Amino acid sequence: MTAPADRVEARRLVAAVEEALAEATPTSYRDDTKPPLVGDALPVAQPGRPPMSQRATDASALMLSGSVLTVAVGGAATAVLWASGNADPVVIGLVAGAPPAFMLALSRVFRRAKETVEAAPAEHHHHYSGPVHQDQRTSRTNGVWAKTNNK
Repeated sequence: MTAPADRVEARRLVAAVEEALAEATPTSYRDDTKPPLVGDALPVAQPGRPPMSQRATDASALMLSGSVLTVAVGGAATAVLWASGNADPVVIGLVAGAPPAFMLALSRVFRRAKETVEAAPAEHHHHYSGPVHQDQRTSRTNGVWAKTNNK
């Protein structure tokens, strides 16, 4: 048999453990309301590349792709010159100047294409007051001899 003092101590220990468990039980709350699509919170910088303008982003991508192309062409040119045993300055100039010239030509083509797209006519809408009739008939032409059936 255990002594009464031991039982008191055991009960006190059990009560302390139960109290600690009651306090340590985590409580949680989940808010299921959907956040608004547009709010008044200030923008926060996201991880990754820092925020830049579209023009700066395009220039960065162009520089990155140009550097990869330059490294590839430079490595190939180095291998050819090493294999041939001599280095002609004209050949080195052509090999070194080709990637930047190519990238410059590509950037001009893309810039002109972008300007062409931006110069397209603006979208406009017509607003009428009064009754409007829209004809939605479709035309179907088929057969060896073209016969058009309007529906």
